[in-house]
Amino acid sequence: MGRIDKLRELEEEVKTTKYNKRTQHAVGILKAQISRLKSEIDLDVTKKNSSGTNQGYYVKKTGDASIILIGFPSVGKSTLMSRITGTYSEAAAFAFTTKTIIPGSMKHKGANIQILDVPGIIQGASSGKGRGREVLAAARTCDFAMIIVDALRINEYDAILKELYNVNIRLNKRRSDLQLIKTQSGGINVQTTVELTKIDEELIKSILREYRYINADLLIREDIDVDDLIDFIEGNRKYMKSILVVNKIDLVTPEERKRIEKKLKSDISISASKDYNVEELKDLIIERLDLMRIYTKEINKKPDLEEPIVIMRNSKVRDVCLSLHRDFVDRFKYARVWGKSVKFKGQIVGIDHVLSDEDIIEIHINR
Repeated sequence: MGRIDKLRELEEEVKTTKYNKRTQHAVGILKAQISRLKSEIDLDVTKKNSSGTNQGYYVKKTGDASIILIGFPSVGKSTLMSRITGTYSEAAAFAFTTKTIIPGSMKHKGANIQILDVPGIIQGASSGKGRGREVLAAARTCDFAMIIVDALRINEYDAILKELYNVNIRLNKRRSDLQLIKTQSGGINVQTTVELTKIDEELIKSILREYRYINADLLIREDIDVDDLIDFIEGNRKYMKSILVVNKIDLVTPEERKRIEKKLKSDISISASKDYNVEELKDLIIERLDLMRIYTKEINKKPDLEEPIVIMRNSKVRDVCLSLHRDFVDRFKYARVWGKSVKFKGQIVGIDHVLSDEDIIEIHINR
């Protein structure tokens, strides 16, 4: 039996097995086998593609962050792209308008965000249908995903999540707080700092053995499940933030809109064609990216309020120095800060001072 056939057999077994306490251990092992087999198949595909027979999409990352627009064909991604970036991306009321990646730039609240409009994915994209693997691989290079769903086809949302999950993209999650170290002897030792309610020690050890761990120390600092453990062991998952946008909301009644928003727990509803809620979407993007603006000031001069430095929220003075020039860290003396992060204007702070949005900073260095 080939690996593809074996994978399908294992997936069907998991699908048809009723999950309960009695079958928990068996299902956990099956999931580990499926994940390991997928990794082997993906490795073969990667080697084949590297020979040049199947080139994927590539766009150089620019700006303060990069966002990929993901959705099924004709959900309005191209229209939305034009609205938020001013970049023309051919739009039409039929499927498969976009044939390649269209990059654009959204400038909002001092931030420069790269937006990528990619061909619409289809069901089975993670298996290679419709160049789906190349589209989803492009998503892995981005910092953020914007999932676009048509208000008249909301059932596509679950299909999108499944396709992303199948290419190891984990939305709005973080890597589990575990530590795994191979040892020379002593078998597998599991230590926990919390009570485990979703997986037991016996299953943990069985999954580790499935991955050829014979002697190892595993420290668990949070309540994980089988999937969390497998993701950690595989180590090739892409964790990224995302927002869910329901487009074409003008085509449904107010009552239907409420039902859709409640069912999907969407972040925002818009109409790209009518330019409804598009500015609010831009605000939401900046908020979810967790970016903040820091203005710089030269000694005895007015601050530059036109071109802020855009960095991650809760960044330190050190991060601003690094964004300007590495020498600023080595030669740092002190900084003066005006804004919410200090108690009084022009307060002297050290290099590890945590900054707030719209702070003004004046850096002093040793000459």
